[in-house]
Amino acid sequence: MPRLRSSEWLAITYFTYVAAIAPFYIAAPWRALVLAAIVAGAFVVLSRGRPMYRDFAPLAAALAAYREMNWFTPAVHDHHLERGWIVWDRALLDGHGLRAAIESAGALLPGYLELCYLLVYAVGPVVVAAAIFSERRHRTDHLWIAYLAGTLGAYALFPYFPSEPPRTVFAGEDLPHVVTVIRQLNLWIVGGYGIHSSVFPSAHVSSAFSAAWGLLAVMKEKRWMGWAMLVYAVSVSVATVYGRYHYGVDAVAGFAVSLLAIPAAHFARERT
Repeated sequence: MPRLRSSEWLAITYFTYVAAIAPFYIAAPWRALVLAAIVAGAFVVLSRGRPMYRDFAPLAAALAAYREMNWFTPAVHDHHLERGWIVWDRALLDGHGLRAAIESAGALLPGYLELCYLLVYAVGPVVVAAAIFSERRHRTDHLWIAYLAGTLGAYALFPYFPSEPPRTVFAGEDLPHVVTVIRQLNLWIVGGYGIHSSVFPSAHVSSAFSAAWGLLAVMKEKRWMGWAMLVYAVSVSVATVYGRYHYGVDAVAGFAVSLLAIPAAHFARERT
């Protein structure tokens, strides 16, 4: 039997879990079972191949997990969750002046927040590349298990909280007053390649914070990387709410889920 890494076992466990709940949510649950088998088989094959391919394979698993969640999109959204969540957002954005504070310096801060939101897609490869180029390649598994714990942990909850983003449910309301080129790019990406099953918890937030917890736990010789990622994760949290990609409660839940990365990273270190 090949020796699989902790992050690979975590990914296989996640896809197996999704296959187990699929019959209760989707019309063709066999697809989830097939995908789980493909992921497990791919990791087994890669365990016998070049380390470089294996180091970045969890990224492909995370992308597959994200797209799989689109199978769980309900036929009809009744938006009962969103109607409750929007009340808190409006109190934050308007009642406490968050939107006005962000836009007080013109396009500078809105542009920065939109850039942070855009760069979330590169967080996984960046943290692993940081380990490789810092001559800590043996720790890539530790970083991946932290990242996957938070990211897949968010995806695992999507089926139970069917919801859509505020920018579509409440179209034309509560939107940023500053529209940058980067925002237009973000809207194009989420409009064409986003999923529609759920926005709770925010996987953008959970993945960014998970990367920060992983770097702080694993790259102790260069803790500035973890602290920088933590600042970035906070920026992503604000960006998701300000840009109306998520509700405030999504960001809070995403942060809570990201805490799974801390014990996951320590477990991986003790196992090796």
